[in-house]
Amino acid sequence: MGNNRLVYSTESGRICPSCGHSTTKCTCKKKKTVEKQSIFPDDGIVRIRREVKGRKGKTVTAVFGLPLNDNKLQRVAKTLKRLCGSGGTVKDGVIMIQGDHRDTLLKEIKQQGYSVKLSGG
Repeated sequence: MGNNRLVYSTESGRICPSCGHSTTKCTCKKKKTVEKQSIFPDDGIVRIRREVKGRKGKTVTAVFGLPLNDNKLQRVAKTLKRLCGSGGTVKDGVIMIQGDHRDTLLKEIKQQGYSVKLSGG
């Protein structure tokens, strides 16, 4: 066993894996600069996928990657919901439309001038 790194000590409690000090006296730069990273890639491509997981079997079409602020995203979501004839919402920069409307949304978003991909299965 060549790895003898201390993980916990009864004297000082939890130990920081980077600097080796107790977590209360940690001197790491990582702890001070925590950045919020997006789950979705930021490559300029709008992605549309169908989601069912976590919704009790109900289908939702998710549109993410639109480079718009919150107000414009709300307006786009409103037009997309009206086009599909169903409800939906905007959460964390993702437009969610109730039902499977991938083809309809693909055509509409392409007409608006964005490059679009269908993602997922």
